[in-house]
Amino acid sequence: MGHAMPVSHVRVTGTERITPRTARVTFTGDALPRLMEDRPDQQMKLCLPREGRSLEEGLLPEQDAEDAYGMRWYEAFLAIPEPVRPWMRGFTVRSYDRAHNVMAVDFVLHGDGGPASRWGAAARPGDVLGMVGPSSLYARPLPTTSAGMLLAGDEAALPAIATVLEALPAGTRALVYAEVADAAEERELPTAAGGTEVRWVHRDRGGSLVAAVREAGADLDGVGAAWVAGEASAVRALRRHLVGERQLPRSAVEFSGYWRRALTQDDAPTEEDLAWAAERAADSG
Repeated sequence: MGHAMPVSHVRVTGTERITPRTARVTFTGDALPRLMEDRPDQQMKLCLPREGRSLEEGLLPEQDAEDAYGMRWYEAFLAIPEPVRPWMRGFTVRSYDRAHNVMAVDFVLHGDGGPASRWGAAARPGDVLGMVGPSSLYARPLPTTSAGMLLAGDEAALPAIATVLEALPAGTRALVYAEVADAAEERELPTAAGGTEVRWVHRDRGGSLVAAVREAGADLDGVGAAWVAGEASAVRALRRHLVGERQLPRSAVEFSGYWRRALTQDDAPTEEDLAWAAERAADSG
């Protein structure tokens, strides 16, 4: 695996609106064949230009082979003057076609005017972005269970949920709880080897992921492990419910807080973020 935190450039090859609020953008890049792994939930960061659709050549700092976790690279990135420093946002690889060297990434178009929504809505073939990762350093194994697996998340988590469904061992039954804006945002999800049942939760009808899972009752009987991702406070609440009330072993609940409702990834970590990191560390200890 060369560098632990590789930095590369990717170029748009196509865009498709898969739901009214989701743009699937396909990319190619010289580094993709060595960076892409055959595993679910490959997370990376894309560097989005402040103005326009393509990142300026030479704007991103060079890599240092000794900089395993990318800390020195990140310091150099932060030293780029703010008016031109790209926005950096986290994404999950939806798929990678090795034969054609094409990576697909889904952009949720929140309508909030955020940089990722803006860029995803305007992306055109030929646009160039920077990419940091993905890295096997951050790969986390799927929880294993002979019983059913609960997958819960919001729009930001759907690409990862799809890759997890595709990777579940033969015979694993999957139950998906997915929170989306409205019925138009529902989409086909892959079928796990043992079958997949999907419960869509619609925000426009007052639904919330946390409430839906808490009120699931007997629907969750037979679930032996869980994979939860999405907005950080919702993920924490679900994890507490699954470990506390549902009595799932901590080791059987894998979780990831992709985004914070109140803050962007450009902001410094809050006390809540630090508490979240400590909770993760305690779990893996």
